[in-house]
Amino acid sequence: MTLVDIQGLNVRLGGNTVLHHVDFQIGTGEIVTIVGPNGSGKSTLLRAIIGAVKPTSGQVKPAKDLRIGYVPQTLHIDPTLPITVCRFLGLPSRVSTQIANEALIGAGVEGLGNQQMADLSGGQFQRVLLARALLNRPNLLLLDEATQGLDQLGSAAFYRQIEDVRRNMGCSVLMVSHELHVVMSASDRVICLNGHVCCEGAPEHVASAPEYRALFGSGTQGALALYRHEHNHSHDHQDGHDHSHSNNHEAAE
Repeated sequence: MTLVDIQGLNVRLGGNTVLHHVDFQIGTGEIVTIVGPNGSGKSTLLRAIIGAVKPTSGQVKPAKDLRIGYVPQTLHIDPTLPITVCRFLGLPSRVSTQIANEALIGAGVEGLGNQQMADLSGGQFQRVLLARALLNRPNLLLLDEATQGLDQLGSAAFYRQIEDVRRNMGCSVLMVSHELHVVMSASDRVICLNGHVCCEGAPEHVASAPEYRALFGSGTQGALALYRHEHNHSHDHQDGHDHSHSNNHEAAE
């Protein structure tokens, strides 16, 4: 089943063409990652999907039962504002304690409901934003560089949580990421964007595409993305999950 069908999408902002003739679909249950250089239109594409940006032409056709959960890059909350996690989850419309707790469990931060937002670590804060996105039990979860500002361990734990969310809720995931090393391990499909769709497909296909290499090269940053990460894992991390791990890394330079 197709959740979102994007056809001939063009977006102009401030007189500049940001997206040009973008076509792709998002299917049920898949994890799709959008990669591309700064200014390539990745965030604009997500904003067009949620309706925050109006297409100049083309269309975004959502499924009738589409429910979107959105996790932004960041959200600024005045540190002097006394607001608990549960109260934050209940803005602007109150939610029951049960629904709030279920969302926190789904985001891997059970028990944080009474904590002050200002006292959360960076990783906890992003997990609470994820919990907020899970309140309406979405069938499409959008993440706009949701691990920006987290260290490598925090990012890895966050992306494992996203895989858990997909598995437990059956939702699709569309995420923008600069962390190219997560592409192989977390994605079913990769879309390389630079104002238009340069190439798309399975991670191995995109990693070897000339268009991808033209943007990211085959140096250190590019090489991080070009490995196969087959995991049957179990790590014990501070996210409270136990994961055992076996890796097979194949450099593809």
